Amino acid sequence: MPVPLAPYPTPPATPLAPAYTPPSPANGSTGGQSQLVCSGCRNLLMYPVGATSVCCAVCNAVTAVPPPGTEMAQLVCGGCHTLLMYIRGATSVQCSCCHTVNLALEANQVAHVNCGSCKMLLMYQYGARSVKCAVCSFITSVGGSTSTTDQKLNN
Repeated sequence: MPVPLAPYPTPPATPLAPAYTPPSPANGSTGGQSQLVCSGCRNLLMYPVGATSVCCAVCNAVTAVPPPGTEMAQLVCGGCHTLLMYIRGATSVQCSCCHTVNLALEANQVAHVNCGSCKMLLMYQYGARSVKCAVCSFITSVGGSTSTTDQKLNN
């Protein structure tokens, strides 16, 4: 649809139909919605529960809906900082934007330590011997009994 170059006066709004009321459990529908990331343009798409695929209104890409009961997780791509959604339990996730392969760690597989130089809170794979700070490049030792600030996440 072409976009007009000059603004046209808008006609007065006249209601043609009653306001839309989304389905609710009372009228026979589950009324539930879910969301996923478009496989084409990476926009967040909302869809009704029970759909098997979703067509994006922006890029027209058709994205398959994961089977019911599939638990999803999210991470931020280390290459382009795009939010990625993936099936929980995956060990790695490839970004569809920059093709970076990201390590997907569960909460019980990561740990935190404060940088030995700038005190920035760092996250690293649990069991690693050291971690390099992205802010000051200092390498902090985190192996076993050498670090008391190491704490495992309990999420």
